[in-house]
Amino acid sequence: VCSGNISQGSLIVRMHSAHWHIHDKEKKSHLMFLAKEIKIKLGILLQKPDSAGDLVIPYNEKPEKPAKTQRPSLDEALQWRDSLDKLLQNNYGLASFKSFLKSEFSEENLEFWIACEDYKKIKSPTKMAEKAKQIYEEFIQTEAPKEVNIDHFTKDITMKNLVEPSLSSFDMAQKRIHSLMEKDSLPRFVRSEFYQELIK
Repeated sequence: VCSGNISQGSLIVRMHSAHWHIHDKEKKSHLMFLAKEIKIKLGILLQKPDSAGDLVIPYNEKPEKPAKTQRPSLDEALQWRDSLDKLLQNNYGLASFKSFLKSEFSEENLEFWIACEDYKKIKSPTKMAEKAKQIYEEFIQTEAPKEVNIDHFTKDITMKNLVEPSLSSFDMAQKRIHSLMEKDSLPRFVRSEFYQELIK
């Protein structure tokens, strides 16, 4: 299903096989240390209220009401063949793309991308730390329930960024996943019945 993801990961591993072989134990130890540091740091941040209001109101973002999805025009739908961004910006296109990926059991990349977009809208440091922890545990950490296929370098940088969470903490990982969807998932979507039905 994720042949594009796997081939890219395999290429990176082949290119750096000697390096990873020599430093394998050091790398694992370093990643374990980073993971532990992230959990400790995020735990501390989550215990610090932003204001007196946070002491009373628990963190619970209100789900946004889904925008009314209108079937796209033929011209709009045809533009999605060459632009993942235009597809993701269209509510109907996003819903169709998500349904397609779910049918392939490969929706974790899109869900991660959406989670990153939501994360970048957060203004409260406390909420940001909580969302960062959620994204890390769901998509980034080894054997996460919806672990995305990113290379070791990107994963390492992302983990370092999470020691001090900021709006750009997931930027590199999000760009990698966007690129994978553009090269791998989008062409398959365009060939699928989900898309072909839209351009009849």
